[in-house]
Formats: sequence, C-alpha cells, structure tokens
Amino acid sequence: MINLGIIEDEPIMLASIEECFEANRDVTVIHAATSVEDFLSRVPTNSRLNTLLLDIMLPGMNGIAGIPRLLERWPEMDIIMLTNSDESDNIFRALQAGAVGYISKRRVNPTIIRDAVHTVNRGGSYMSPSIARQVVAFHNQQRKKSSVSAADQLTSRQLDIVQGLVDNLSYREIGERLDISIETVRDHIKNIYRKLQVNSKMEVVHKKLKGEI
Repeated sequence: MINLGIIEDEPIMLASIEECFEANRDVTVIHAATSVEDFLSRVPTNSRLNTLLLDIMLPGMNGIAGIPRLLERWPEMDIIMLTNSDESDNIFRALQAGAVGYISKRRVNPTIIRDAVHTVNRGGSYMSPSIARQVVAFHNQQRKKSSVSAADQLTSRQLDIVQGLVDNLSYREIGERLDISIETVRDHIKNIYRKLQVNSKMEVVHKKLKGEI
C-alpha cells in the first residue's frame, strides 16, 4: 500500500492531485497540506507515510529546506518534487537534499503523477523528460571536465620532465638535459604530481606508459 502525503499551496493543483488517486485502491492519501509546517504539525511521527509529493515554492519554509525536516521524521519516505521551477540549481539542491523524483508542473497530467508515485514506490526514480535532460547534461559536463587528458594539464616543460622520468634520469640529469637547475626540476615535479593527483615517480611513469599523458 502506498501511503501518500501532499504538500502543495495552490488549491486547484492540490485538489487535482488528490483526484488522481480517488480510484486507486493501492494509494491512500494520508494528508494534504499547504505548507511544510502544517504537514509536520498534523501528521504523527508513527504514521505509515511512505511517499510525498512536495512543491518547492511554499509559504513559510520552502520545499527544499523542508526535505531534511521531513526525512528526519520519516527516514524511509520517498519524496517527489512537483513544481514549476525548472531551474537547474533547484533541481540539484532538491536531489542532493534527498528527493528521488522531480516533476515539472508545466507538462504534468494525472497519468504522470500516478506513474511517478508508483515508480518510486517500486524503488525507482522519476523525472519529467525536461528535468532528466538537464540532469544528463549536467553529468555529461562534469564527465567532460574530469576527463581532460593529463597531457592538456601539463606544460611542454613538464612533459619534457615526464619523459626524463620515463628515461630513468635523475633530477640532476633531467636538469642537465633541459638546462635548468635541479631546484627547478623539483618544483616542476611537485606541480606534475599535483596536476596528475599522484604521489610518486612510478605513478607518473605508469601513466605515461599507459598513454594517459
């Protein structure tokens, strides 16, 4: 059984959401409120509440700020954001706070709401296509940032020093090859370690031999 809570301050939307589940025998609306504060004050801690549809823009405490308070009371509850806000900042703040779904009101209908509730109840996550697209774009951007090749991070001088390490030269021999002081070689080595996030000469050489540099 899905025991559902709703926090939505727009009366027409709130009524529409409740109507979505009137004919669903496996969904019981435990309580519908117009604010996080009202919901917390009216629903007992021992309630079997397991799913919540939560708006962001609410009077008093907003939905994102309310997520930790709600999960503190009902740790196993699945929270689905149902909101007009498609701003990426709000999306990621809500997901980081503990929401497992995010639905845009701009393209919402009863089928979407029911599907979202049943999907998260089965252990999944539900997002409107426009929201999912933003999440994918964000992760692709992060992946591209993290996949910048080591060769792009190192200067030409540092690449020369890496080659010296591969050739098993000492710091002094590298300095003589490149006509720089041993202190300058040491400074470059420190920066190479930092950029490659390694701690030893062997790790640098290993990356070079694997073609990562």
